[in-house]
Amino acid sequence: MTSRNWVRFFLSTLLVGVVTASITGFIVRWEKFKPLFIHFDILEILSVLLWLIGIGLIFSILSQMGFFAYLTIHQFGLGMFRSASLWNAVQLILIAVAFFDLVYLRYNAFAEKGEGWGSYLLLAVLVAVPSFIVAYLKAKQTNKESFIPALFFMVVVTIIEWVPVLRVNEHGWLYLMLFSLIACNAYQLLMLPKYNRMSQEEREQAKARRELREKAKTSKVQ
Repeated sequence: MTSRNWVRFFLSTLLVGVVTASITGFIVRWEKFKPLFIHFDILEILSVLLWLIGIGLIFSILSQMGFFAYLTIHQFGLGMFRSASLWNAVQLILIAVAFFDLVYLRYNAFAEKGEGWGSYLLLAVLVAVPSFIVAYLKAKQTNKESFIPALFFMVVVTIIEWVPVLRVNEHGWLYLMLFSLIACNAYQLLMLPKYNRMSQEEREQAKARRELREKAKTSKVQ
């Protein structure tokens, strides 16, 4: 990817994080922010919006760090296991472990006496459903072999990025960070080929311009 397109990719992912966090923040904390809209307190609304924008930027940067870390891990996994099918099997095991940890370990850590599994399973569903959808779209966009790596990224990497809030277990923050991460991770996964293609086209155009300049110089000399 060219530096120009990397900057575009970076900034557009930041925008996705900002928009998602801003919308989700007002929704999940509506009871708290509702009086501001009822009394039409513009300054307070803007201050909350600026705070959510800052949170969205942080979540987006965390998402991008996870994405580029995964690209490295994926290549390392392919090299270490020397077989895409074996590496895919390992990724499936890690996906199952991640879901187990997300539900069972959190239930043991935070469940009160007599509390059911519902809310803990709900979080797993909220991760699983968009992850499978994005992995399916990625497979259609490229090839079927990309389904499991995409699913691994959307599930395992998202949960790892989510860990700081999972430890706190505050519902508003759980949903705010989850939806922001999923949006940013999905955007990066699905849009990376577009930016790579744009970079390749720009390199080819630059090469063509250089060849034309060299031909023009040669014709002048002759």
